[in-house]
Amino acid sequence: MSKVPSVAIAMSGEPRRGSRYPAPHDAPCIGRAKYVLGDQFGLDQFGVNLAVIEPGSWSSQRHWHEKEDEFVYVIEGELVLVDDAGEHLLTPGMCAGFKAGNGNGHCLQNRTGKRAVYLEVGSRIEGERAHYSDIDMMALPDGGKYKFVRKDGSPV
Repeated sequence: MSKVPSVAIAMSGEPRRGSRYPAPHDAPCIGRAKYVLGDQFGLDQFGVNLAVIEPGSWSSQRHWHEKEDEFVYVIEGELVLVDDAGEHLLTPGMCAGFKAGNGNGHCLQNRTGKRAVYLEVGSRIEGERAHYSDIDMMALPDGGKYKFVRKDGSPV
């Protein structure tokens, strides 16, 4: 077993920028950067990311997961949580959670002129599938990553 660190600086290294969505679905997320923290420690039961959302950008397309729980905690700035119940302003110290399989499509949007920063934690379940509420797209497992298809399974 290789040695992994037990301490790291959260915003060191190069973040994962934008999204892996196919065009044009990637456009709202162009100003998103994620520091993939859990991987630095070899965590494989849950993922932890520190996300930075620039003004006018989104965390993701509105989505929900079949098997994975999600939790977000706002550290800096303001975000609007858009879900099936409407819009909810989140400010530093506020959090939101999404139970797997509940069908509540959600995303975070930065509608301000300043960056927003939040911590996201999610389970890592093999065979996970994500559904996108407002667009004809699903994410299916594909060799440890995701491939994006239409809801009928055809290519996007």
